[in-house]
Amino acid sequence: MESNDYFFEIKPKDRVGLNVKELVEYRELFYFFTWRDVKVKYKQTVLGFLWAVIQPLLLMIIFTFFFAKPMKVPSDNMEYPVFAFSGLILWTIFSSGITNAGNSMVSNAQIIKKIYFPRLIIPISTILASVIDFAITFGMFLVLIVLFHQPVNLTYAIVFWPMGLLIAVIATFGPGCWLAALNIKYRDFRYVIPFLVQSLLFLTPVIYPISIVSDSWVKYLLAINPMYAAITIFRLPLSQSMPELLLVTISLLSGLVLFVGGLYYFRRTEMYFADLA
Repeated sequence: MESNDYFFEIKPKDRVGLNVKELVEYRELFYFFTWRDVKVKYKQTVLGFLWAVIQPLLLMIIFTFFFAKPMKVPSDNMEYPVFAFSGLILWTIFSSGITNAGNSMVSNAQIIKKIYFPRLIIPISTILASVIDFAITFGMFLVLIVLFHQPVNLTYAIVFWPMGLLIAVIATFGPGCWLAALNIKYRDFRYVIPFLVQSLLFLTPVIYPISIVSDSWVKYLLAINPMYAAITIFRLPLSQSMPELLLVTISLLSGLVLFVGGLYYFRRTEMYFADLA
């Protein structure tokens, strides 16, 4: 009679790297969590997905009439409404992404306690839900381009619009992971996150061009924000003027550092999430 021997190999978990293979194995959970977040956000609302458009559109109108016109803010060869909206739709990814990612582990505490799956799926899914909002508002962005007869370099658009979106997602991922891990341990961060997002809006060239800043050191400080590169690159097909490469490089490096640092901290602390949730 033959005997069957079974061998189980237990390997130490890689706490630092991004285990892409494991994430692919649980890919259906990405769909589940992302679609759930989208449905919950617009559940029992009369306007539904239109809110994704209304929020940045209202902000654009407010900034146009109460900020840009009185102060004669330049807009880099664009009509100001197009300029502002092009920044706001990317900023919405960042603001809603880090807000929802920061609260995601606490919101899903019961699931975390009951079953195992890659915890990184949760904050990533909240960011993907923000990208869906972007896809909806992008249609309104194209409408504004037509309404204001804004010239667009189509070759640049094919390259730089997806690139700007990708950089925005990466820029959101790092801080989102940091805040998700910190918030589950220190619940004070739930109050810090909204203030942080509101403050960063005015410290990022979203509603004004960085060219109005005369002090070079202040420009460098503003460029540390990784969203500066995302928004600047996204606007290139409209402005058709090359930005300061040093400032864009600083912003990209800052985003990369936050990405790696956020991933490292999240993976290093995720083993304690079930106990802290």
